[in-house]
Amino acid sequence: MKLYSLSVLHKGATKSNLLKSAYDLSSFSFFQRSSVQEFMTFTSALIVERSAHGSRASVKEQGYLCHVYVRNDSLSAVVIADSEYPQRVAFTLLDKVLEEFSRQVESIDWPSGNPDTINYKALDIHLAKYQNPREADAMTKVQAELDETKIILHNTMESLLERGEKLDDLVQKSEHLGNQSKVFYKTARKQNSCCEVM
Repeated sequence: MKLYSLSVLHKGATKSNLLKSAYDLSSFSFFQRSSVQEFMTFTSALIVERSAHGSRASVKEQGYLCHVYVRNDSLSAVVIADSEYPQRVAFTLLDKVLEEFSRQVESIDWPSGNPDTINYKALDIHLAKYQNPREADAMTKVQAELDETKIILHNTMESLLERGEKLDDLVQKSEHLGNQSKVFYKTARKQNSCCEVM
């Protein structure tokens, strides 16, 4: 999962205006980087121009996904990522960047601004932070931890059974289970045994 580009643009009446951008082109060869950056800038502007106000969209281009968010006030952001990057996290990033940008940069500067005149330095920080969606997004992080816990629990049960111990034997040996619980377990086992597929 990788983010390559994060751009903030203003959607004008006929064309879009790049306000600020950040790139991570380390996965491309040195001689390709300037061409790749130009292509990503061009693609970002084109997607904003073709998107309606108040819309969010994801556009697939070769092996990349371009996520765009155009607000009703014409402020827009585009993130270009690989196809494995989670869409929800990408849109969370776009929301955060546009909110922060609109608080720090006056709206009067949006139509005529350019990367040299706009004073907003957080794009590089956001691009670096969101490279790992698990760390950047709390919900993704919790889901990953739950997945890991399920794997650990599954592996633990398998390792118990691999040692030659059967769950039935463990139930019989348990001092913590009352006689009533043991009878319940045996009855449930018998009831479910008719449905087992071997």
